[in-house]
Amino acid sequence: MLEFIHNHIQLIYLVILMIFVGIELISHVPSVLHTPLMSGANAIHGVVIIGAIIVMGQAEETLHMILGFVAVVLGTLNVVGGFVVTDRMLEMFKKKK
Repeated sequence: MLEFIHNHIQLIYLVILMIFVGIELISHVPSVLHTPLMSGANAIHGVVIIGAIIVMGQAEETLHMILGFVAVVLGTLNVVGGFVVTDRMLEMFKKKK
């Protein structure tokens, strides 16, 4: 039981560290590169959606099913947002009639 708790505490530390590193990295990206990088990164969330669907398919507990559903919803919102941002960015380069 103690090892189980110790492993979860390590995972919590890792998630907190990833949050700080992510914030630090994104805050140092120049604004010119921010939109193309974010739209590309958002498209990668298709992998998150597939993983979440697999988790939901193998879920035996209600909590796992709920977390999988939340991951699918948030991943879908991120993918759609990435395509919207990319579409708006590409509209800027089209010639006006």
